[in-house]
Amino acid sequence: MSEEIFAQERQFHDRWANTINIDGMSVRDYFEACTAPENRFILQHLGNVRGKYLLDLGCGAGENSVYFAQKGANCLAADYSPKMVAVALQLAAANQVQITGCTANAMQLDFPDNTFDIVYAANLLHHLPNPKIALQEMHRVVKLGGKVCFWDPLQHNPAINVYRRIATEVRTENERPLNINLVNYVNSLFSQTIWDTFWLASLWIFLRFYFLERVDPNQERYWKKIILEQERLQPEYQRLEQLDILLKKLPLMKRMCWNLAVVAIK
Repeated sequence: MSEEIFAQERQFHDRWANTINIDGMSVRDYFEACTAPENRFILQHLGNVRGKYLLDLGCGAGENSVYFAQKGANCLAADYSPKMVAVALQLAAANQVQITGCTANAMQLDFPDNTFDIVYAANLLHHLPNPKIALQEMHRVVKLGGKVCFWDPLQHNPAINVYRRIATEVRTENERPLNINLVNYVNSLFSQTIWDTFWLASLWIFLRFYFLERVDPNQERYWKKIILEQERLQPEYQRLEQLDILLKKLPLMKRMCWNLAVVAIK
């Protein structure tokens, strides 16, 4: 079954890679835009990456690898989709930075123990049949004292689950958003774990896309749109983010957010 799932994921992401236009892609926005709270959180706890050997696992179009390479990291962009790896290399060349690329199975990494200073994975774990095995592999290949960083969607918010059922063309049928209790497993693997969740009241922006602006979720990926249009969304998003901070202090509200971000130290 896992082999079938991996094959479907590769086919889906290969097809997606064929549609990506890297012209005008703003790598910086994926980490520093107001609407990228997950990566802003990770950057806050990651520290200086200059000279670090970084594995960008599930690299996609390579925005992460290119950003970290611009900050001085030695980046290896790895993905199960060879066409996504090719796009990542093209994006690096367009941004005049050097990265290397390879295909990789996140649940069976072909790297020695203690290879990387940092393992970064964005929106990867919920595509895998067993996220815990991938976390074990990430723990294995990162050096003692190194950091594993990831962010992924959570499964608990009813509104987001409705969106998932509607946006069937821009997701794979095998996706399984994470249970927030996975943080407990991360705690059991690593010496220190820092985490937070994001997008609660701020999910209103998604509702506005659908109900007011009539944006078809099968034609535009909302999680890309919030980055591309961050300047337009900034005033409203920042007000909603402040409300999110207050709401997350209430019991059980963190689990109702859209995304989880984690920085774990081996």
